[in-house]
Amino acid sequence: MRETLQHNIKVFLRKGEKYYIAECLEIPVVTQGKTIDETIENLKEAVALHLEGEDLEQMGLAPNPTLLLTLEMETVADVA
Repeated sequence: MRETLQHNIKVFLRKGEKYYIAECLEIPVVTQGKTIDETIENLKEAVALHLEGEDLEQMGLAPNPTLLLTLEMETVADVA
């Protein structure tokens, strides 16, 4: 029986002290950027470089997987 291939690579995005940090959960890729947009562009490049020349099926990934981002945000206290 063939296992189901993942169509998404899950990514956790959070704000560090100075930079936004993006960490993939299924593959060993971590990157950062000064803005969310810069971090996402760096993430796309890092993932593409990591997957270049790899057998995606062997890694459990479907062809052309998408990035599924979860953004951690701080809660804002009510201002009275």
